[in-house]
Amino acid sequence: MDTYASSLGRIKATVPGFLRKDLFNALLAARDIGEVAKLLEGTWYGGEITQAMGALTGAEALEVAVNRQFVKLNRFAYNASPFAGRPVVGAYLRRWDIENIGVILSAKAYGRLVSEGESFLVSDRETPAGLSAGLLSIDDLRVLLSQSSVEGVANQLVKFGYGTVLLQQLDAFNTNRDIFPLIQALEKQYYEQLLAMARFFQGDEWVVRQYLANELDVRNLMTVLKAKDRKIALDDVSPLFLDGGTFTQKALSDLSNLASVQEIVGSVGSAVPLADGVPSYTENGSLTGFELAMKRQQAEKNLVRMRQYPLSLAGIFGFLLQAEVERSDLRKIVYGKVYGWSGDRISKDLISTKLA
Repeated sequence: MDTYASSLGRIKATVPGFLRKDLFNALLAARDIGEVAKLLEGTWYGGEITQAMGALTGAEALEVAVNRQFVKLNRFAYNASPFAGRPVVGAYLRRWDIENIGVILSAKAYGRLVSEGESFLVSDRETPAGLSAGLLSIDDLRVLLSQSSVEGVANQLVKFGYGTVLLQQLDAFNTNRDIFPLIQALEKQYYEQLLAMARFFQGDEWVVRQYLANELDVRNLMTVLKAKDRKIALDDVSPLFLDGGTFTQKALSDLSNLASVQEIVGSVGSAVPLADGVPSYTENGSLTGFELAMKRQQAEKNLVRMRQYPLSLAGIFGFLLQAEVERSDLRKIVYGKVYGWSGDRISKDLISTKLA
């Protein structure tokens, strides 16, 4: 535990920078994007907002500012980690490479303009976009954005260890133009490597492994739901199930064999809050509500657990998870304002306001 004493001191000194509940409530009550930006000027987002406003406006400027501060917080956590814990923290942070690649693949698959992608990448202008532990720099991401096709992106990613799994999925993509299997293949590779790294730790780090297992449950259940919604056969989807969660491969296959999304929701039971996503799915066919409900439950449960073990790797991961939650909630507020949603409507999807 002494190994993490210094890390705990640095983390504790930084935690007060996270936004308080009363500020989130003020953001929810804000009339527009301009008022949201003004409320955030007095926080650790202030400098990034000022810089972003020099070239951008509105929601896009806030998106970039929030992402840049998020990069700083993740880099801080990585650097605060003791030598023994840094490899697994670095492996965890490669998830933002996966997120960035997913944004770019979506842009290429659906013909969006290249200029739309970059402001949504988790990056800043001078430092590696995959955070200090990632493989992709901002220049690498710009090269990916310059490619004319999904295949071009996949070929560029071979040297970083991401491209091979994408190339294996290209024939299917060229047939059905669905990027879902490509993203799932990247996530499968990511979690396999992360879980292999996390196995080397002992003691209180079981909390981190439990967190990863819960996260894998969310990914696997969303894979089941997406496959059922898109009428993807079990033989095609089962290779994409990720090992390491609490749902076995057989349990996931059994869920996949059910007749509809609604039957899957009913079969999972009340321990997983899929029922919360039924209204939006019934209304507009969106699966987002299912994912939001599961992620909300996962974050609330794991943040409480991680805070009970501050002198361990769990303390670092608790900080990382809190940063992820804050970034996600701010993005929900920003785009809720863009869509004209009420504060009450946005609040239902937030996590930060429900944490102790």
